[in-house]
Amino acid sequence: MKKISLYIIAIGLLIGCTDNLKDATDFTSVENPNLSEGTVVGQPNSSNIWRAGIERQMANALNEILILAELGSDNYVNTQTFYSQFLDQLEIRNDDPDMEDTYFDIARLREMAKFGLETVGPGDVEYNATTEADYHFFEGMSYLLSGMYFSFVPQEEGGPTFSSSENYNTAIASFDVALGLNPKAEYHLAKARAYYYLGNQAEAVSSANAAIGLDSDFTRFTEFDEQNLPANTLESALFERATFDDFQPLPTLDFLDPKYSFVDAENDAPVHFLKAEEAYLILAEANLASGNVAGAQTNLEDLLAVVATREVREIDDSIEGRPDASANSDNFPARPSVAADMVNGRAGLVLDRQAGDVMVPSVSGTSLTQAEIDAMVNDDAALELLHRTRQEIFIAEGIRFVDMGVKLVIHQNEFLQNPNINEGDPGTSAVIPSFIDAVKANLDAITYDAGTNTATTAIDLNEILVANKSAAEVLPFH
Repeated sequence: MKKISLYIIAIGLLIGCTDNLKDATDFTSVENPNLSEGTVVGQPNSSNIWRAGIERQMANALNEILILAELGSDNYVNTQTFYSQFLDQLEIRNDDPDMEDTYFDIARLREMAKFGLETVGPGDVEYNATTEADYHFFEGMSYLLSGMYFSFVPQEEGGPTFSSSENYNTAIASFDVALGLNPKAEYHLAKARAYYYLGNQAEAVSSANAAIGLDSDFTRFTEFDEQNLPANTLESALFERATFDDFQPLPTLDFLDPKYSFVDAENDAPVHFLKAEEAYLILAEANLASGNVAGAQTNLEDLLAVVATREVREIDDSIEGRPDASANSDNFPARPSVAADMVNGRAGLVLDRQAGDVMVPSVSGTSLTQAEIDAMVNDDAALELLHRTRQEIFIAEGIRFVDMGVKLVIHQNEFLQNPNINEGDPGTSAVIPSFIDAVKANLDAITYDAGTNTATTAIDLNEILVANKSAAEVLPFH
């Protein structure tokens, strides 16, 4: 009834504005002679140009996803609410425009990939298997992202919803086609991630091994354009907005912040959304799930070897001004700021940004040590260590949010306009595991005593995740 009423109101408003409803809704009569389908389709090299456009859309999608996912996790606290007003407390609302923007940017990625496969590619005499493979890859990424961040969403405009598991399986099918055209390590890793979240340990391990078998330290990244856009939105929140300090990391992750920092006037920091480190972590978790501690130790040693080769950027982060002007208020307490600060009894996690330039990993970093690997035994502590390492390796990449088992919600505009979806259907309410919901107010909470240089997080989420490892929403191999 609500949908019918809204439709009647909308039609009435349009008719009140014009005597010809068709003129009010038919936008195809407006044509730009310099920018039409014919200027792209059928032109030499158009398929490669279209692929560049899909890469740009991937950047747009990541800009929407990463802000929400990082805020919704325990990785960051939003100290100025310049971006999302709700996600920092896991308030996931179907009237939040960020939900709509995130869903539609993923959907645009899918539709652009499909248009490339169905129209642009076949019309280009220079179309080749490499480009076609990437089209399938990005279509698969759209389904993978849908499965990661939503419990149910459509796979086509106005279509029925598909579950997270169904989206993962659709993604795998696309990645398989891409691999048949052009075997690449990142295609295998994308499959491994889908299988990981499906809980299919055997296939996840097979795909992870295939990925690093092709390239043991690969990375697939999205580039951003500081001058012509899109710029890296999360980089702005972490670094360029400086004294606004929009996002502050959990103190246990301080040494990894800001992962993204200013590059130059033309290029913004890239996001490495698929990288070899993930394969080693999948293999390590599979080995722990199977009781093979020695195998997991080898996997983590291989991980450390890859991390040691990744770029570490020297940056001047002194303008951040920690503690900021809001420090010591009820909402924005003082935060660790000097190298002498201990966090949860651990040293070396906090950078002193006023003492000079700081060295921050721009691809992957971790506090994991060889001594910790050597001390691993077959118990929950080893699994907690692994997930602490996952959190560190994937900071600012949107993975921690997914590992928490939280799902975003279909925006109300979609279920009001899509005849296949009604309010109350699966996907129109957020998914937050009960054990996450119980601690959501304390995800980013800390206490800090500058006099004694001690900081403590209110909770240890890795401990909570492992304690609930049998729950369907988290730790899919257990």
